[in-house]
Amino acid sequence: MQNTSPGFFTNNVMVAVVDLFSAGYKLDRAKIFHTQLLDRVRALPGVESAALTRVMPFSYNPPSSAPIEIDGYQSAPDEQPNADYVQVSEDYFSTLGIPLVAGREFTRNDDENSPRVAIINETMAAKYWPGKDPLGQRLKVKDTWMQIVGVAKNVYYETKLEAPRSFFYVPVRQNFFVGNTLLIRTREAPAAITNALAREVHALDPTLAPYAADRLQEAVDQRGYTQRLAVTLLAIFGGMALFLAAIGLYGVMSYSVSQSTRELGVRMALGAGVRDVLRLVMSRGLRLTIAGVVIGGAAALLLTRLMANLLYKVSPRDPIAFGAALIILIAVALLACFLPARRATRIDPVRALRI
Repeated sequence: MQNTSPGFFTNNVMVAVVDLFSAGYKLDRAKIFHTQLLDRVRALPGVESAALTRVMPFSYNPPSSAPIEIDGYQSAPDEQPNADYVQVSEDYFSTLGIPLVAGREFTRNDDENSPRVAIINETMAAKYWPGKDPLGQRLKVKDTWMQIVGVAKNVYYETKLEAPRSFFYVPVRQNFFVGNTLLIRTREAPAAITNALAREVHALDPTLAPYAADRLQEAVDQRGYTQRLAVTLLAIFGGMALFLAAIGLYGVMSYSVSQSTRELGVRMALGAGVRDVLRLVMSRGLRLTIAGVVIGGAAALLLTRLMANLLYKVSPRDPIAFGAALIILIAVALLACFLPARRATRIDPVRALRI
């Protein structure tokens, strides 16, 4: 998972936020500020391109999600078409290096005075226009019809664990917000323009300063670290639970052997061999194990969907994963039962009969 590409550039992309909310900016003033800041940043030495987005990839703020209507698409009776979307400016796709497989990128002219447009991803194109060209088709969100002008490659937007889903982009100039994130693609290390960015922000408004200025790769790594930490903790607690279960089974079987000393002595006195005693004791332990596996397996089938967002390229009910877990549990159970069973084979029948 760590080596999987998110589908866009990260190393040479800087992320910066200017808090216009706290500064009391209204929408019209924010539009002017962001437009001027974009122009200034694009003119900085070492900057290849810059763009705005309402929600930065791999941030802890999820994209917007809304019911959609597709012109000409007949949905099933129980189907409610839905898609995630995010507002982005012109040069967004070139800044992040997200390829367009068809159509065009947004331009500065895609503003509130022009027809509403959208760029969809490959998953959305394949779902609603299979085998057809989606360019020029229409979709509706919140009573607004938009024409599709481009199709972009799929990218991971929240985590590398997410499954491909319908996703589209709309121009930020047609759906402006006071708060936006600035993405800057540089020729050198992004940190080299941090001071220059601060100067440009200060030139537009001396009361403001950019914060959270860092590489996009840091955001991707941070989300990955959070998920790896969760998986690591689950593995640690799972290992502890398995260890405690093995100790518990060993204790139960040891107690069972001590309580069955006379019975085992009688069996051995009547001709039962070492293998017979081993088989008897271990079969009792395995019956307990099988009962636990059945109950635990049923619970796991019901509960694994709760941790689906932590699984990478594995379904919550993956048969290989369940099979491997079953083999490990049985192997641990056999080991836990073997030691008491082996001790049972060393019982002296004469001494056992005197108890």
